Amino acid sequence: MGFLKQLDVENFKSWRGKQLLGPFLRFNCIIGTNGSGKSNVMDALSFAMGERAASLRVKHLRDLIHGAHIGQPVSDTARVSMSYCDDEEQETVFCRSVAGDSSEYRINGVHVTLAKYLEELEKIGIVTKARNCLVFQGAVESIALKDPKERTKMFEFISQSKEYAAEYDKKKEAMLKAKEDTQFHFSKKKSATVERKQVSQEKLEAERYQALVDELHQNRLQLRLAELYHNEKGISSLSDTLVQKQQTTAAKSHRVVKCEQTVKTHKKEHGRLTREQQHIEKEIRTQEHILSQSRSQYIKAKVNTSHHMKKAEEIRSALKKNRKLQAIKEQELADGRQELAELEKTWRNYEKQVQQEGAFRGRDVELDKDQLERYKELKELAQKQGAVLSQQAEKLHWEVKADYEKLAFDQRRKKEVEVGIRNNRAQLEDLTRRAEKLEEYTKTCKASLEEYRQQEKNLSAELQQGHQRSLEINQELGQVLEELGNARLDNQESRRQVRRKELLERLRRLYPESVYGRLADLCSPIHKKYQLAVTKVFGRYMHAIVVASEKVARDCISFIKDERSEPEMFLPIDYLDVSPLNDRLREVPGAKMVVDVIQVTTATSASQLRKVMQFVCGNALVCETIKEARYLAFGRQERLKTVALDGTLFAKSGVISGGSSDLRTKARCWDEKDMRRLKERKDELTAELRDLMRLKRKEADLNQIIAQAQGAETRLKYSKTELENLQKRNILKCQAEISRMESELANLDSQIQMQQESVEAKEAEMRTIRNQIEKMEDYVFSDFCAEIGVDNIREYEQEYLKQQTEVEKKRLEFESHCTRLNAQLDYEQNQLEQLKKKLQKTEESFDKEEKTIAEQRKDEEKLLVAVEDNENKLLELKDQLQSKKSQVTAAKVELDQENQSLQEHKKELVRLQREVMSAETALEQKRLARHNLLLACKIQGLPITVLFGSLNEISEIQGLQTDEEVEAYLDKLKDSVSSVEAVLHRTTAPNLKALEKMREVKDKLQGVTEAFDASTKAAKRCTQEFEQVKAQRFHLFSQCFEHVSVVIDQVYKRICRNSSAQAILSADNPDEPYLGGINYNCVAPGKRFMSMDNLSGGEKAIAALALVFAIHSFRPAPFFVLDEVDAALDNTNISKVTSFFREESRENMQIIVISLKEEFFSKADALLGVYSDFNECMFSRILTLDLRPYPLVDEDNGKETNKDPRTDRRQDLSSPGTMA
Repeated sequence: MGFLKQLDVENFKSWRGKQLLGPFLRFNCIIGTNGSGKSNVMDALSFAMGERAASLRVKHLRDLIHGAHIGQPVSDTARVSMSYCDDEEQETVFCRSVAGDSSEYRINGVHVTLAKYLEELEKIGIVTKARNCLVFQGAVESIALKDPKERTKMFEFISQSKEYAAEYDKKKEAMLKAKEDTQFHFSKKKSATVERKQVSQEKLEAERYQALVDELHQNRLQLRLAELYHNEKGISSLSDTLVQKQQTTAAKSHRVVKCEQTVKTHKKEHGRLTREQQHIEKEIRTQEHILSQSRSQYIKAKVNTSHHMKKAEEIRSALKKNRKLQAIKEQELADGRQELAELEKTWRNYEKQVQQEGAFRGRDVELDKDQLERYKELKELAQKQGAVLSQQAEKLHWEVKADYEKLAFDQRRKKEVEVGIRNNRAQLEDLTRRAEKLEEYTKTCKASLEEYRQQEKNLSAELQQGHQRSLEINQELGQVLEELGNARLDNQESRRQVRRKELLERLRRLYPESVYGRLADLCSPIHKKYQLAVTKVFGRYMHAIVVASEKVARDCISFIKDERSEPEMFLPIDYLDVSPLNDRLREVPGAKMVVDVIQVTTATSASQLRKVMQFVCGNALVCETIKEARYLAFGRQERLKTVALDGTLFAKSGVISGGSSDLRTKARCWDEKDMRRLKERKDELTAELRDLMRLKRKEADLNQIIAQAQGAETRLKYSKTELENLQKRNILKCQAEISRMESELANLDSQIQMQQESVEAKEAEMRTIRNQIEKMEDYVFSDFCAEIGVDNIREYEQEYLKQQTEVEKKRLEFESHCTRLNAQLDYEQNQLEQLKKKLQKTEESFDKEEKTIAEQRKDEEKLLVAVEDNENKLLELKDQLQSKKSQVTAAKVELDQENQSLQEHKKELVRLQREVMSAETALEQKRLARHNLLLACKIQGLPITVLFGSLNEISEIQGLQTDEEVEAYLDKLKDSVSSVEAVLHRTTAPNLKALEKMREVKDKLQGVTEAFDASTKAAKRCTQEFEQVKAQRFHLFSQCFEHVSVVIDQVYKRICRNSSAQAILSADNPDEPYLGGINYNCVAPGKRFMSMDNLSGGEKAIAALALVFAIHSFRPAPFFVLDEVDAALDNTNISKVTSFFREESRENMQIIVISLKEEFFSKADALLGVYSDFNECMFSRILTLDLRPYPLVDEDNGKETNKDPRTDRRQDLSSPGTMA
């Protein structure tokens, strides 16, 4: 008995590196914690047996490599080797390795294919497809819960009868199809036999009937030949008439062509003249535009010239004023110089006079030399004694003198400032007056500019609106003309239509509120496709006149009689008896009420006109097709009045009418109404466009207003600039100068007052010091004064010094006056120089303006000449236009005359063409009758063989001349044909093709018989092949099923350790068990019979194990691997199952179980402990322990047993074991 020795694993799933799993004994248990890699041992076995990746709990083969599940495979390959030893202890190594997604298979190191690999495994009893040696985790529960069909599939896999399933189905289908073909051909054979008998009877009847048909054909042939002869004569006479009328029409057509050529020539001439007129009009518009531009340029130049002239006039007045001011300044300067010269002369005269008076006074008191020396000594002594006071007095004297000079300077400066203030105020008044004038002129310019701009805005808006409206009108006019062109209707109204139209207009004028108009004018179909239908329904009311009341209708009829006009039909609204509408008809599918497809085109009295529509149309319906209209009219319980779109009317009485050409002619009134509306709209648009063309003439006025506005804007700009300069610079500057001078004048007044007070105080102090000095001098000169005979020394000094003082005073006054005059002269000279510079600038500006004015006048004259030239050209073009218009009018008159003549010729041509068309129609009807006769001959199979020659050669009707004789002869032939046809009608028509059909039926019967024989043989062959496949499949399946049915009861009793336990397998279809389900039922020890679904979890697990071991016994494998089959078992059942496993391992097979329960693995021969370790990722390791040396205790009495090599049950699992 062979067994699995060991597994060599390398980098497979959780097993890293090379590891040895084993050696395996007869009964082995694999234990370990959850997730340690126990199930991976079973996966390794499955991998070594050739299982696919999906059965190994991965998606791809490369995921079997250790570390691939975290993206870090330790190697490119994984390998599992299974070492198997047979009964003769010969070891065979089955090795499978994976690299990427491909596998490699080796047996004893020799590379083999997968098929060879699986074949070698089958030799040792391992069937990979049947999985006869592996029970995966959870498989026991799924086996217990399988339905009968799934259980049948499992048996088919185990018995390998599944291999014959496809061939079985194919052969069965072929057999059924062959039987169906045989039955079909048998039915055809039977029907063919019956058909042969029927055809034989029909053959006799067909021969008798054929004789009557031949006689009928002969009579019909004579009739058709006679009719054809008569028809040919009619065609000949009509052809002659048609040729004559065609010649007349061709002559008239030639005349019309000549007239058209003449009209075309006149049209070309008229077009040429019109184009020349348009060209002249275009030149006139261009010239008007040029004239408008030149006028605007001339006005602009004139405005600029006027502005510069006004500016030059202002500069001239300013220049005159400045020159007058210059003359005044020069006169003042000359007067000042003359005054200075006179002052110097007066001073020289005064000095001479002082010298003469000094010489005269010096003779009164004279001192000798000693007295003079003594006077000097005393004077020195007095000066020494009064030196301090003299110094003080001298100091005060110079201070007072300086104060006087400053006071005089301030007073002169005060006068200068006052003069400057007066001058600046005068200048400010001039600037203010000028600014006021500029403001007034600016306001005037603004008002003019606003007025020009308002006019420009109004004209621009009017022209823009006119231009936009012109575009809209041109677009709408183009659409109207296109619609008119597409209508292709005759523009000429007949005299009758004109008279009826005039009559209606007169009635409207007589009764404006009561006469609404003709019915066709007051409404229209909502779409063109309804025109024929609406026209047919309107009928005689089409052109009826709608009025408000019966009285108005009677008055209108009286008026028509008085005018002797054509009779008219009137529809008085208050007199109409209107039936209510049936609203249910609006819900009829495929149809609409006629009143709903008509729209009222007049806004006034719409409700009353609706009443008229309801009266005329009633409850009539309009349909798309004649078929729908006929069905709605006659195919329902209630008859309805319907009309089709082509005008076919179905009345309730059953009358059908419509579809004639006259109806289409009447329907043209809708298009003619649109035509009239389009013509009226065209006339309105043309008139409006003509008015808009006249509006374009205002463009010249607009350009002139724009030029005037630009001139006013230019003047306003210059005025604003000058006013801004005056207000922001000159006036402000002048006001600032006046303010500065006024503040300076106030400062000068306060300074002068302060200086006067200071001078008075210093003079008083100086008088006090003078008195002290005089007292001291009187004391010193007392003796000397007595000696010379004066009261005091001052009398002598006064007479002498008085003269000196007066001279000094006069000199001081003279110098101050000279200084003032020189300062005033310098100021006046400076002012005069500034005035000269200003005057020079003004003169330069004036010269510049003069030159500008001269240039602009030249330009103005040139522009004026250009304007005059353009006006002359415009007048010449207008004269040419007038002349050209007269030529166009004359050409138009000639063209109208020619057109009138052409229309008359065309009418005559139309009349002739209508006659030709009538003749052609009659001829075509004759030819159509001949065609119908020949077609009838063809349909009836009459042998008409006349290919050439004339029908006059027919001998039977040579003597017939008149139409009556021909009709009598034809009636005779028709009677003979009718008599034969009556006989044929009374005779039942046989199958005339019975002879041909007889041959066909014989051929058909022969073919059906041959096909029936062939299908019978094919059915027998298919049945034999199917029975062979069925027998093979049934043999394999029955062999397995019968074996398992017998063994499963024994296995179930052994596992339960009770002879009362029963396990039963039964097939739903005993004849072919693989087509039905297999029922599995168990009777547990001590319990009654229950279905598998009602058993407990443990009972289901034991039943499933019994089935697994029974199936395994049919196709035994050398070893059996089970993964946690004891999950649902209690301790008692575990003990029973363990005992069964130990027995099976000793007798039949090697068992490897993955279990976590101590009651189970404690009875094994070897324990393989799997545990996990971690280094970068988790990997599995294994410990192998041989339990055979440990004694096994009997569970019943706790004593040791010697039934197997293990003499004692291990009491302590913690004892040391051996590691592999």
